[in-house]
Amino acid sequence: MPKVLISDKMDPKAAEIFRARGVEVDEITGKTPEELKAIIGQYDGLAIRSSTKVTKEILEAATNLKVVGRAGIGVDNVDIPSASAKGVVVMNTPFGNSITTAEHAIALMFALARQLPEADASTQAGKWEKNRFMGVELTAKTLGLIGAGNIGSIVADRALGLKMKVIAYDPFLTPERALEMGVEKMSLDDLLLRADFITLHTPLTDQTRNILSAENLAKTKKGVRIINCARGGLIDEAALKAGLESGHIAGAALDVFVTEPARESPLFGTPNFISTPHLGASTSEAQVNVAIQVAEQMADFLVSGGVTNALNMPSLSAEEAPRLKPYMALAEKLGSLVGQLSHGALDNISIEVEGAAAELNQKPITGAVLAGLMRVHSDTVNMVNAPFLARERGLDVREVRHEREGDYHTLVRVTVGTEAGDRSVAGTLFGNSAPRLVELFGIKVEADLAGPMLYIVNEDAPGFIGRLGSTLGEASVNIGTFHLGRRSAGGEAVLLLSLDEEVSPDLIAKVRALPGVKTAMALNF
Repeated sequence: MPKVLISDKMDPKAAEIFRARGVEVDEITGKTPEELKAIIGQYDGLAIRSSTKVTKEILEAATNLKVVGRAGIGVDNVDIPSASAKGVVVMNTPFGNSITTAEHAIALMFALARQLPEADASTQAGKWEKNRFMGVELTAKTLGLIGAGNIGSIVADRALGLKMKVIAYDPFLTPERALEMGVEKMSLDDLLLRADFITLHTPLTDQTRNILSAENLAKTKKGVRIINCARGGLIDEAALKAGLESGHIAGAALDVFVTEPARESPLFGTPNFISTPHLGASTSEAQVNVAIQVAEQMADFLVSGGVTNALNMPSLSAEEAPRLKPYMALAEKLGSLVGQLSHGALDNISIEVEGAAAELNQKPITGAVLAGLMRVHSDTVNMVNAPFLARERGLDVREVRHEREGDYHTLVRVTVGTEAGDRSVAGTLFGNSAPRLVELFGIKVEADLAGPMLYIVNEDAPGFIGRLGSTLGEASVNIGTFHLGRRSAGGEAVLLLSLDEEVSPDLIAKVRALPGVKTAMALNF
């Protein structure tokens, strides 16, 4: 039974879902990093919120860990590169608190427009400064979205309902999607010049860090109001303070800060500045939603192999997983075969699918091929870290999908570029479930790939099979199956033999010494 640790406070429904799905769960919160390191090795999954820091050191101690699930969107507290290198899936729940976060951004926009916090404080202090708090309407104002993904699109929808004009900067926003959302797509510079309000809804990356830098804040329209409910670090806080003090920026509202908890900040006390303590996801509905979603996603992965909202591997639904499982087994065997047979540095790898395989999600098939290929060199490789390791080694990975159906109802072909030229293997599924090799380096040969095997390339000549059988027999090695293919009569032939036991280097040397043998090597699957 898989075992999961919930290390941050989470709605009780999460634990209920784990147990209902057949996953053992412990709820142990408030542990120090050293205390977490001491116990993490016994768990297959780790469910967290924002408090637990999943560092490289924690991951190194997590000898059985397969998945980290973040109940929420941001994963700044997870070392994703280290998790990928370790083969640990990292998931988040990007949709559980989307509405809540979008509504908080709208609330802060209203608060800025009507100076609600200052007016409240003044009124409760016994003052009646009606003329002091002159606000602005949202109607007909231009809202600039930096980031038009899930949360940004909800903010756009609410803003359009308020009769605002919405413009957006997002490199991944297509013209079709912009039209569907009812927003105008434009460059960042154009947005800064035109927006009356700017709200940020983008993750924190090397590309987005300080996207509202001092330089970009200087490009904004005088009187602009800025809202950030996304991530701290998107705005240069010192430059924002300077803009507020100069009056160029009419107001700013931050729910997130570069350093959190934000016990102190240069922005605190600045006129026309509003702050909240990272409340974007803080509604009872959102807390329940993200807890349920992370438990469902992690249970699907640990029980059935489904991968949802993963940040370091392709998604694979629980419904897709059973259908893809035999294809992934085939792909991994083909990757292993080409990895064992190809010597020297590999420049590139191409994974082609056709027939029934072309109708499926190809990313898991590619991941399985790479796992089989890379596992030849390390037994810690899996589908999560194989693509990471391939990129790290500069391997050019290509995916090709063919709509045609050839000799087989489904086919997966793996081709690697080596110093000696391209090497290609292909396989299919018999009965939609049994992986079978059907082509090896251009030679038709049908074979199961299982257990210890012997691979031989020889000149096709009478008597060779008898001599080979005698050599193996004298070494007391029993042949399970025998598969033969050749380019033409009397030409080059390929033999794949499954054996009951692994062959010794001495026996391989004897086989290589047989007349007509060009290559002989042991394989293992």
